[in-house]
Amino acid sequence: MAEASFRMVLQQCVSILMVARLQGRVTAPERLQAPVERPFTLSCSLIRDRGAEALTQVRWLDVQNQTLLTYRPGDPDSVSGQQHVELAASPRDTSAITIKRVGFRDEGCYTCIFHLQAAGSQQGTTCLTVNSRITADANQTAVSGKQATLSCSYGLPEKVQQVRWRHTSGQGESREVASYAKRSDPMIEPPFQGRVWLSASLSHSQLTIQPVAIQDEGCYTCLYETHREGPRSSTVCLSTYVLPKPQVSYKTVSPGVIEANCTALSRPPAEIVWNVERDNRTMGPPVTVQQSHADGTTLVVSTLTVQSALLKDVSIKCLVHHRGLESAIAVSMNTKIGTALAILISVTTVAALLVMALCICLWKCFLHKDAE
Repeated sequence: MAEASFRMVLQQCVSILMVARLQGRVTAPERLQAPVERPFTLSCSLIRDRGAEALTQVRWLDVQNQTLLTYRPGDPDSVSGQQHVELAASPRDTSAITIKRVGFRDEGCYTCIFHLQAAGSQQGTTCLTVNSRITADANQTAVSGKQATLSCSYGLPEKVQQVRWRHTSGQGESREVASYAKRSDPMIEPPFQGRVWLSASLSHSQLTIQPVAIQDEGCYTCLYETHREGPRSSTVCLSTYVLPKPQVSYKTVSPGVIEANCTALSRPPAEIVWNVERDNRTMGPPVTVQQSHADGTTLVVSTLTVQSALLKDVSIKCLVHHRGLESAIAVSMNTKIGTALAILISVTTVAALLVMALCICLWKCFLHKDAE
């Protein structure tokens, strides 16, 4: 009797194993990573032997174990599900769905269930992690005294606990500038208060500096402190320009010889070029010297020696080129303009005197008639 019982148990076990083999098993990736704001496809496959029972239905459950999508294989009209997903093309015994635009709420584990005709169902699970990269502005240039705005973006603000900005100077010195955390106001470090502002956002962070100073030059790192993924960062570098304000002066160094000087204080150093109209009667090429200052600016002085008679005949200009300028600044040292201005003033003065004299004459005439 014991032997008969053993045989029955053994037969049941073999039957169960055969049924399980006929039903097959489901394979699916254990864990996947999907970029936020992009479409992404999930898939799982049913592995079974030939002659196994027919597949009648496939169901997908979302992270809340709610029906995400269901269909009958081979019947396109049977597809139904949530609007943000769609059935993707796949081989036989494989099911694939596409999330049209992945968001933070799509993170979690999904279940695919294959229903067989009479033997029940087999299921598999695949878990999805949604990630995002930080995008930052390209390196920027700002003019001293003006405004500069640096930006960083992170597509999953729901995961962000805090965003911080740090400044690293060209000498390697690094210090905190500002920070913003959930349910709080932006915090500006004391050395930057009054001229630095930080937006109250965990997705699109903007650091505004006004007015920009030379010491603001360097690289700024925006660091997002996130759940699970840890800190994520990106860096944008700022260059600070001081625009030139050129000046021209000249003096007589010997009879018939004039020394003209064009000066420009800027950062980085400006380039000075002389433009002499028509024939060149300069006495040698210009001589340029540079003087660096402690604040990072450079004084450029270009000296041109010319014949004094040249100033009365042709136009002489000092052209100053700089990276921060769309076009060169031209400063003229032509005395013809001064002569013309003097002539204009003289003519205007004579005309005014004539008008006054005419008025006085008319007034005297009226007085004479009244006296008669």
